[in-house]
Amino acid sequence: MKALTCEMCGSQDMVKQEGLYVCQYCGTKYSVEEAKKLMFEGTVKIDTSDELKKLYEIARRAKDDNNYENAHKYYDMALVKDPSNWEAYFYVAYFKTLECRNNIEDYYCIKTFKKSVETVLQLIKDNITDKEAQKKAYCEVSKKVLEISEEIYSYAETKYLTASSADTSKKYNSDFRMTDIYGLLYFFGDKLDELFGSDREANEYATIAWKRGIAYYFKHNKDLPNKTKQEIRKYLNIRAENIRKYDPTYELPQEKNDSLLSSMSGCYVATAVYGSYDCPEVWTLRRFRDYTLAKSFFGRLFIRTYYAVSPTLVKWFGKTEWFKNLWKPTLDKMVAKLNANGVENTPYEDKNW
Repeated sequence: MKALTCEMCGSQDMVKQEGLYVCQYCGTKYSVEEAKKLMFEGTVKIDTSDELKKLYEIARRAKDDNNYENAHKYYDMALVKDPSNWEAYFYVAYFKTLECRNNIEDYYCIKTFKKSVETVLQLIKDNITDKEAQKKAYCEVSKKVLEISEEIYSYAETKYLTASSADTSKKYNSDFRMTDIYGLLYFFGDKLDELFGSDREANEYATIAWKRGIAYYFKHNKDLPNKTKQEIRKYLNIRAENIRKYDPTYELPQEKNDSLLSSMSGCYVATAVYGSYDCPEVWTLRRFRDYTLAKSFFGRLFIRTYYAVSPTLVKWFGKTEWFKNLWKPTLDKMVAKLNANGVENTPYEDKNW
């Protein structure tokens, strides 16, 4: 006779509750007859569909509530039972990466995430036959990849800029992390284009990923020797050709760009209110900034004032509920009016100035 071992997760922590044997790790329940089969035969056939549904419900609720620890836990449990599910596979990798996002000495964090993203996109391609469901899945993954890449890059850049000239280790580790990020963005855009290139939404997200990777490069490597820059620019020109498939007007940024919007790193108040730089509301506002406000003197004056004041406001108050509640109704009305007047809320990459 074998020890009573959960067939789903391998745990032997089984407790009898109300006439059933319940695995304390993954929650799988066994009747007395099933438990006997496990001990004598080593296997039983179990219908886990209801348990899986509950696990995904709990995991999604925790994710939406920003309870990342619980979301990670329940997606991990779902993945044990449902190993070919893209959602469980992606969010287990995503939350692992979140845990190490501020550890610039973890050299494998982003490389592991990049490999996971490739697997996730392939799972979506292979296992979801409905085109709309497929599209919804890779769009969700795209938004999260863009969000986490921006967060990790910003943190690494801050560490790099605040490191003293003598702190070569911190500068090296931060430099390594930033390079990994724009490598992730190039790779993600390539895989998205390879697997879903016939879809407009995939084209948009791939283009954003490629453009952002290039923008990070120019922001990060402005002090490289000219000869090195020339060599790398040859590679970036190949990247630019990919972008021009979907945005024929795209040109690589110039080495020196002192224009009005070149130093913009975020739509600060809107990003704080809506929780992301890449969401429909912020896409709308960024389009309005680039194609309407920036066209007039008073609009440019407003932009200068906004970018002088808003970073400090967001730094002090951006995470407070009252700040979000104060600004959200105004921004919601503005976004709705802009959308009604034809300003799109689809994925958008900031205009090159």
